[in-house]
Amino acid sequence: MKKDDFNQLVESIKQAGHIKKGNLKPGRVFRHQVPDIKKVRKLLHVSQSEFALMIGVSARTLQNWEQGRRKPEGPAKALLKVASKNPKAVLEALHT
Repeated sequence: MKKDDFNQLVESIKQAGHIKKGNLKPGRVFRHQVPDIKKVRKLLHVSQSEFALMIGVSARTLQNWEQGRRKPEGPAKALLKVASKNPKAVLEALHT
């Protein structure tokens, strides 16, 4: 690796640390809306327990999401977004 490239990499790591600590604002922020989970489940025509089993979470977790006590994160959020846009594809892929 060239010295200039290495120095830029080190500087970017330092900036990331400052952003994480709140000392520096990030250059851009990505926000993803979580779809209405109950609506997604109803589009799929499945019960809470069936939907929880399909997506690999506990029924209690799904209930917490639907009632707004918790929010899905990571892959679950992405899967729910796909399910809201194309419920048929999700049903075909996940329904057992």
